[in-house]
Amino acid sequence: MELNAVYVIVAREFKKFVREKSRLFSALARPLLWLFIVGAGISRLVPVESGVPYTQFIFPGILGMTILFSSIFSSISIIWDKEFGFMKEILVAPVSRFSIVVGKALSGTIVSTIQAVIILALFPFLGLKLNVIQISEAIIICIALSFCISALGIVIATFYESYESFSVIMNFIIMPMFFLSGAMYPVRMLPPVLQFVSKLNPLTYGIDAIKHVILPSIGGRMSYDFSFHTSLIVIITTSVIFVFFGAKAFERKD
Repeated sequence: MELNAVYVIVAREFKKFVREKSRLFSALARPLLWLFIVGAGISRLVPVESGVPYTQFIFPGILGMTILFSSIFSSISIIWDKEFGFMKEILVAPVSRFSIVVGKALSGTIVSTIQAVIILALFPFLGLKLNVIQISEAIIICIALSFCISALGIVIATFYESYESFSVIMNFIIMPMFFLSGAMYPVRMLPPVLQFVSKLNPLTYGIDAIKHVILPSIGGRMSYDFSFHTSLIVIITTSVIFVFFGAKAFERKD
């Protein structure tokens, strides 16, 4: 029963994603804009970071951006489900709240990973040389980070009842998470207060883990802010925490 519930939720969200082809193109437009226009422009103003051209340095951050926006937006669909009554039907079904959260998080993970893989495929255009192992490791990290951010999005969505609150989520949650993640500049270069805030951001560790995989041969240690194992542990731990709180939040809706 629980696995069937997870499957139904994942299949529903994936079918919605496949049918809305414009959603895929619009989701890819943002990271492409930042990578090839903003990144290319800023690269002329900043020095090379530890031997890494700026466009290569921000590439893991652009992958993180793709995952962040896609995962959060997929999870925020819960608000839409609330308005149209679908969420009420799920909550009255004889399945655990844990299954609902996992199903929603997995659906967001699949959608986000697909988009991240498309962006990852652009690495040759940036002068990066990645082997099959590096690509595979990067995809695995993208999957883990997507699940983590999707679970976070579910927790956030449980506190909102209407889509009008979307601008609040966008301006006060998503954008600060992106800019305080080490995507555009190393966390160690931020003021102490912002460094502390960045270390509370799960996206920071996901992007740092991707840097470990994509930039090791050209960036050296200076491209990273944390150890690879620390980043992985934080991603996994926060994923478990978000799923737990998401399930608890849904129980309040009973």
